[in-house]
Amino acid sequence: MVETGAVMAKTYRIGVGTKAVNAVFLAMTRAGLGKGYRHVLTVVGRKTGRAYSIPVDVMERDGERWLVAAYGVTNWVRNVRTAGDVTLSRGGRSERLRAVEAGPEESVPVLRQYWREVPVTRPYFDVTASSTHQEFLAEVRRHPVFRLVGLR
Repeated sequence: MVETGAVMAKTYRIGVGTKAVNAVFLAMTRAGLGKGYRHVLTVVGRKTGRAYSIPVDVMERDGERWLVAAYGVTNWVRNVRTAGDVTLSRGGRSERLRAVEAGPEESVPVLRQYWREVPVTRPYFDVTASSTHQEFLAEVRRHPVFRLVGLR
């Protein structure tokens, strides 16, 4: 866990500001602008059956792609767990994939990489650069990781 006296992780809240930021990132990513790891995730809603799109960050590690739930178990995570299949888009290109939730041990190196490479999300984690493997392991429950596998 975090050292005594450290600030606890922020909780992700969807308000007007968050919706506005997501709309901007969605438009930028669809146009192929911004960080190369940012993509648009489209997944079918578990309750509505409607397709929902949200900007997400995809990590590449050891020749595989990984989706990290940086803001916790949000609706897109619940939808991906139910649907399994997703579409990733960026700059006019789209790809259908299977999202397979990774186990805790498999998730730790991906979470470490994500924490290093996407600093804007660090306040939502209870770890630091010097956190142990066990501390990152504890984060997996709050920040699920999915391996992205191509569909044939």
